[in-house]
Amino acid sequence: MVMHNMSSYNTGPFTLSGIPGLEQYHVWIGIPFCFIYLVAIVGNSILLYLITVEKSLHSPMFFFLSMLATTDLILSTTCVPKTLSIFWFGPQEISFPGCLTQLFFLHYSFVLDSAILLAMAFDRYVAICSPLRYATILTPKAVVKIAVGISFRSFCVFVPCVFLVNRLPFCRTHIIAHTYCEHIGVARLACADISINIWYGFCVPIMTVITDVVLIAISYTLILCAVFRLPSRDARQKALGTCGSHVCVILMFYIPAFFSILAHRFGHNVPRTFHIMFANLYVIIPPALNPVVYGVKTKQIRDKVILLLFPKWSQ
Repeated sequence: MVMHNMSSYNTGPFTLSGIPGLEQYHVWIGIPFCFIYLVAIVGNSILLYLITVEKSLHSPMFFFLSMLATTDLILSTTCVPKTLSIFWFGPQEISFPGCLTQLFFLHYSFVLDSAILLAMAFDRYVAICSPLRYATILTPKAVVKIAVGISFRSFCVFVPCVFLVNRLPFCRTHIIAHTYCEHIGVARLACADISINIWYGFCVPIMTVITDVVLIAISYTLILCAVFRLPSRDARQKALGTCGSHVCVILMFYIPAFFSILAHRFGHNVPRTFHIMFANLYVIIPPALNPVVYGVKTKQIRDKVILLLFPKWSQ
C-alpha cells in the first residue's frame, strides 16, 4: 500500500511558472527569445542542407559539424517552444512523462555536444599533425563508429538520471520555478532523500565533460606544437585558421556551461532569477551562434551560403 501511494505521487502534472521575479516582463522577454530561436532553426537548417547536398562538404569535419547542428536543434527545440508559451500565455502544465522526456533530451544534448566537440578536435589534430594519414585514419567507417560511440556514451551517462527521478515521490508542490524541467530542479520537489540524484547528476556528467575538456586541451596543445614547427608564416596562419571556428565554438560552449553548473551546485548567493535567466540563454544562444561562427570563419561554408542566398552575387 505504501509503495502504491508513493508511485501515485508521480502521476500529476507539473506547472512551469517561468522566471521568478520577472513575470511582468515575460511577454517582452519572449520577443528576443523567439527571434534568436528562429536564427538557431534557420542557421542550423541551412548548415545541414548545405552539408547534405554539397559533395565538397562530405568530409569528416563537416559530418561532425552536421552532428553538432542536429544536436543544437534538439537542445533548443526541447526547451524554447515551451518557454515561449510560458512567456506569452502564462504558467504551463507539463505531464510527468513529458517532464522526464524534456530533462533527458536537455542533458543528453549537453553531454553529446561536448563529445562532438572532442571528435572535432580529434579531426583537426589528425588533419594538422598527420595530414598524409588523414584519409586512412578517418575513413567513413571510422567516422560512423565515432558518431555511434559518442552518441551511445552520452545516452549511458544520463539515462540513469531519468530513472533516479522516476523513482521519487512528489507529495509537495508540483510548481517548478523554471521554464523547463532539469534534473536537480525537479528532484528537489520530491519528499524523499535525493542525495544520490545530486551526486550522480553532478559528478558523472561533470567528470565526463571534464574528460572531454582535458582531451581537447591535449589535442590543441599537440596542434600548436605542430603548427609552430611549420617553416612558413603563411602555412602557420592557414593551419590556425582551420581551427579558429572550432575554438570559438568550444569557448562559447564550455565557459557558460561550467559557470551555470558550478553556480547551480555552489552558488547559493547567486540570485535565482539570474541563474534561471542564464540557463535559458544557454539553451538558445550557442545554437544560434554556432552556425554563424562557422559561416563566417569557414570559407567552404561561407562561399556556399553566399551562393545559396545570393546567387546573383556569385556570378
